[in-house]
Amino acid sequence: MLINNLNSIELFSGAGGLALGMAKSGFQHKMLVEFNHDAVNTLFKNHNEGQTQIKEWNIKHDDVRNISFEKYKGNISVVAGGPPCQPFSLGGKHKAFNDHRDMFPQAVRAVRESQPSSFIFENVKGLLRKNFSTYFNYIILQLTYPNIIKKNDENWEAHLFRLEKLHNEDNYQGLKYNVFFKLLNAADYGVPQKRERVFIIGFRSDTNIKWSFPQKTHSHDALLWEQWVTGEYWKRLNISSFEHPAYDTKVKNISTRLQKKYGLFPPQEKPWVTIREATKDLPCPKEQNNFDNHYFKDGAKSYPGHTGSPIDEPSKTLKAGNHGVPGGENMIRFNDGSIRYLTIREAARIQTFPDDYHISGTWSECMRQIGNAVPVTLSEVVAKSVFDAIKNRALP
Repeated sequence: MLINNLNSIELFSGAGGLALGMAKSGFQHKMLVEFNHDAVNTLFKNHNEGQTQIKEWNIKHDDVRNISFEKYKGNISVVAGGPPCQPFSLGGKHKAFNDHRDMFPQAVRAVRESQPSSFIFENVKGLLRKNFSTYFNYIILQLTYPNIIKKNDENWEAHLFRLEKLHNEDNYQGLKYNVFFKLLNAADYGVPQKRERVFIIGFRSDTNIKWSFPQKTHSHDALLWEQWVTGEYWKRLNISSFEHPAYDTKVKNISTRLQKKYGLFPPQEKPWVTIREATKDLPCPKEQNNFDNHYFKDGAKSYPGHTGSPIDEPSKTLKAGNHGVPGGENMIRFNDGSIRYLTIREAARIQTFPDDYHISGTWSECMRQIGNAVPVTLSEVVAKSVFDAIKNRALP
């Protein structure tokens, strides 16, 4: 039996990056939940103005802890979301299970109550830090056995012990998910940003779905090959590579290394996408223009450790920060050494939001939303692989 409609619900939707990618992949959102006021304003503004992907979404401005998901049981193909990452972020305080912002228990509850065919959760690279390994295993086992609930008088370590015992016995017959996780670099999938994030994917065990993470499509070596072996990158963008300040002995050594590694044939992947390529048709933000969210912000400063992202590379990871946007990751560094802040539209392009998608709030608030978002293109690639696995599988 082929499934005609694959419905989804999403938690912690933020500005909508994951939701947009999932919609583009074919999933139909039945509900999105977001608590942050500014992010909800972004969602509602795009919804109310009829943005192509978002105009049919059911958006709830609420704390996910107040939402019951039981009514979706039997009607949902995927539960998705990016549980707040501050407990695990390299820029945070690394409290994990001691942090009230850890929302993975709510993600598990949504899976338990709705029992979807699959789930897609995304989080920061810090989740895989060595000192979080035990708790990460706890997260995976909770998602594997969502019906095995922590008792009121039980701490998380005791609950983990029960889950591990159950898992090792391998005779559990209740609700179970086959869970996969992997650290993905968004640049490897055509996003103009070096952004590493953990994706946790699960399929309900009775679906018998066989699945693996999508193969990467882009590479750093392919970009370097076009820049420093063939020069195709500079030709395509009408720039003389020999006028580029980086074209020195070091770069010639890169060319030699690549030709030694690949011979006469270039890498098979597509080249990483750079900031210049992602923003090439945008006018200088100091000039009056008709692009939404594209205006100049003054005050960018460069100093050690705060140098911005080179224009001919994918951006550094755009970040949100607990006390305002860090700034260094949100600046462009041009080849003459000058810098300026990214505009909101440029940052949205780097996160692969469409140009007709408005980000609401002040520059700092918009950058926070963008920094917290899942790149739309990466979301689509991962979600499409899940969509296809479910769509083409006979389900019980």
